[in-house]
Amino acid sequence: MITVQEAHTLIRESIKITSPSCRTPLDQLPGRIIAEDIHAGFPMPRFTNAAMDGFAVRFDDISASSHSSPSSLKVTQEIPAGASSTIAVASGCCARIMTGAPMPCGADTVVQFEDTSGFDGDVVDIYKAPARGANIRHAGEEVRIGELLFARGTRITPAEIALLAAFGFGAASAYRQPKVALVTVGDELCTADQTAGELAIYNSNLPMLEACVKASGATVCNSWQLPDDPLRIREALGKSLAECDLLVTAGGISTGQYDYMQEALSNLGVEQKFWKVAQKPGKPLYFGTSPSGPLVFSLPGNPVSALVCFLEYCMAALSLLQGTEPPTKFEALLDEPFPADRKRHRFLFGRIRVEGGSLRCLVSTNTESHMLTAASGANCLVESPPISGELPAGSLVCCTLLPWGTLS
Repeated sequence: MITVQEAHTLIRESIKITSPSCRTPLDQLPGRIIAEDIHAGFPMPRFTNAAMDGFAVRFDDISASSHSSPSSLKVTQEIPAGASSTIAVASGCCARIMTGAPMPCGADTVVQFEDTSGFDGDVVDIYKAPARGANIRHAGEEVRIGELLFARGTRITPAEIALLAAFGFGAASAYRQPKVALVTVGDELCTADQTAGELAIYNSNLPMLEACVKASGATVCNSWQLPDDPLRIREALGKSLAECDLLVTAGGISTGQYDYMQEALSNLGVEQKFWKVAQKPGKPLYFGTSPSGPLVFSLPGNPVSALVCFLEYCMAALSLLQGTEPPTKFEALLDEPFPADRKRHRFLFGRIRVEGGSLRCLVSTNTESHMLTAASGANCLVESPPISGELPAGSLVCCTLLPWGTLS
């Protein structure tokens, strides 16, 4: 039996190459990992422009404006967004200008529409002077030409999509999404569209793992729900290994009479890197590598154990396969005592929040490996190394934000 850190080291050492990258259209990039540094091809804004609808003026012409003594200026031109100005603003004159339109020569300030007599007519009264240079977006004030927008290894969210589009990128190089095959086993399992017998159990592992794969940015290439049949298990594993980058199984990995997973993997040439980790839950975790390249994780059948193992190990492997590092861990203060384990690294679901300038964490009270309600509503995975007794309230614990978790 190995430690959690030793398990992570063996997984990292087994990932020999990073997934190749490919040019990917903008609409297919959300959730993907970018495989190149993205630089600005031009400044942002590209040109100095008006930040509001109003009038482009020379500040010295309107500096003393007030409602009782407005400044009157001649409107010599109108500049909508997308148009250019060829007329300089002379003293005593101004330009009617719209948001995003380029500033005309001679003008150094924009007076917003609300502080004027309005857009009608050839003369406008200015009732209030803003600060000199107000309501103007200067060329390059947000982004300089050549500046790094975001680096290789960034996961693309709608924010990055907006940046790419704003700088005219219709595509970008992204790491190929790893293909994941899923196999769950158990005579007792049935699907939601089946009528469950008195002793049947609905299969929560398969849909749960499918959701986890998608949350990691990978894709499910095939999934199987199988009875405890060694021939069918081996057949499904063989087909899966021929198609996937990573194979994840749940159930059948212990030493019971109906646990056929290890034997089937061995017969298919999978090299075991470790089996059993000193952790709770998820002790009977198996990891190996196939001669054809795929990584293999066999998770325990208890749903919480399977979920913990996927989040802690499979998620890390999928991050590395996509050219980025595993999720960052951080520390938080415990609200209540943590039921640590004397011999094993302990994982529990919890809820982390910001309070009084500190990160605080409340651990789930449902701590058994079959209690799925422990994960519902959680936003983090909390962990503690082996210690005697419990961690008291106020202790610092290591936490990982769940892929779908947000801080409150």
